[in-house]
Amino acid sequence: MATGAQKTAGKTAGKAAGKSPGKAAPKIGAKIRRLRRERGLTQAQLAERLGVSASYLNLIEHNRRKLTTDLLLGIAEEFGLDFASLAEDDESRLYSDVLDACGDRLFEEMELTTTDVRELVSASPQAARALLTLYDAYHKTLNDARSLAAQMTDGEEGAGFPFADLAPADLISDMIQENQNHFPELEHEADRVRREVKMTGGGGGHSGAALSWERMADYLLEAHGVRTAFAAPETPGEASVARRFERQARLLQVSPRLDGQARAFQLAHQIGQLSAAPVLEMLLSENRIKDEQARALGRVALANYFAAALLMPYEDILQAARAQRYDIELLQHQFNASFEQVCHRLTSLNRPDARGVPLHMLRVDTAGNISKRFTLSGLPIPRHGGACARWNVYAAFLNPGVIQAQVSRLPDGQAYFCIARTVRKGGLGHGAPVFHQAIGLGCDVRYAREMVYSDGLDLDRPERSGEIGVACRICERMDCPQRAFPPVHLRYTVDENLRGASPYTAPGWPWHHERPGPTR
Repeated sequence: MATGAQKTAGKTAGKAAGKSPGKAAPKIGAKIRRLRRERGLTQAQLAERLGVSASYLNLIEHNRRKLTTDLLLGIAEEFGLDFASLAEDDESRLYSDVLDACGDRLFEEMELTTTDVRELVSASPQAARALLTLYDAYHKTLNDARSLAAQMTDGEEGAGFPFADLAPADLISDMIQENQNHFPELEHEADRVRREVKMTGGGGGHSGAALSWERMADYLLEAHGVRTAFAAPETPGEASVARRFERQARLLQVSPRLDGQARAFQLAHQIGQLSAAPVLEMLLSENRIKDEQARALGRVALANYFAAALLMPYEDILQAARAQRYDIELLQHQFNASFEQVCHRLTSLNRPDARGVPLHMLRVDTAGNISKRFTLSGLPIPRHGGACARWNVYAAFLNPGVIQAQVSRLPDGQAYFCIARTVRKGGLGHGAPVFHQAIGLGCDVRYAREMVYSDGLDLDRPERSGEIGVACRICERMDCPQRAFPPVHLRYTVDENLRGASPYTAPGWPWHHERPGPTR
């Protein structure tokens, strides 16, 4: 029997051709134009293959004509794509990222409007990406300069470290997003290695049994000549090291402060670094990651992906997720994995012939910094800085360890179902440093019923859901009591005699859809 997610996916073509409730049809003209050019086809050649006129195809590529279901079928077949990847509105994600960048004060004197940004992204997405690349470089240089200035002024050694890997982190984040967080080569490698690990020490265990860290330690010794040992516990105040690999000595040291789940993941990660090394390098090269710092970070990210695939095989985790309706705590128990590990794995179930629910995921700390971001749900997650304060990923800190569910609606009317929970970070034992982060996971509200956490929520009336934005500087909700900054695309005037819940919101506030004024 088909699951609800499969039934929904089967309707993608129809929804891409027309409109779904509360959301305009995705504008994929630029995507079709890029695909055509990549194949070296003229408009006349592609139009002939699709059975339409060149002028009609030209209108489609400029988003001036709707796609019929039959035409969408033809385009998907012509380019060898599935409906979900063709209809995915990647323009909207690029638009959100560029608009987020334009919210910087660097652009406040420019006469930029949301229409300007939308037209740039639609007409020339490559130029928009180039602008984003330049802004990323500017952002990194500015942060590095500030850190260097602080270091020279205060004499604090290592003050610049938090910003040292900002640009590489963005490169790897973009690589993961472009691949929809799915790497078939790593899935195949994990399946191969899993079979070999199960053969270590004479085999044993049924096919669905979770791999123990002891079995993986045996595999490291037999396959790579690497011994595994517990490192000496750190003294109070000393920086904690979860894993240290001494390549020359062929010794892997693991912190005794790690619990069983974290210990297994670290050994699986090290197996990925050794057993799948050629695949890691190939993927980084194929994705044009050239900077060595970025490649090092990419190896970590891809080895983490491998570790999750080794511990939670694709078919097993997908089947279990569907059967248990994405009950993360049950999945944790079944696969002996942490909350974050399970959430991250669920976002990677994007194989064309066996897809899970298209999810977004983010990880934030108590200061609002986003250290992990990925979206297939369509929710725009800010590229730099914090997200909307109304997102439940921030409210999760008020009730540590409790899963909170929320149906939220953006200003454009699109609704999302999101869950959030804090996770405890740090080692076990007396004196081990401990801190908390929050994990946010969610999907388009159309898929909400696939998740057990939606039970009891009113999913059929999105107008009653909570109102959220993306980030203050690009949000159009002028009545938000939690607004921290004025929107970049609106002009405003400060009135010292009028005060609402926020300095930038008040009854009768004189907002104008023009460029921002000079007053701050």
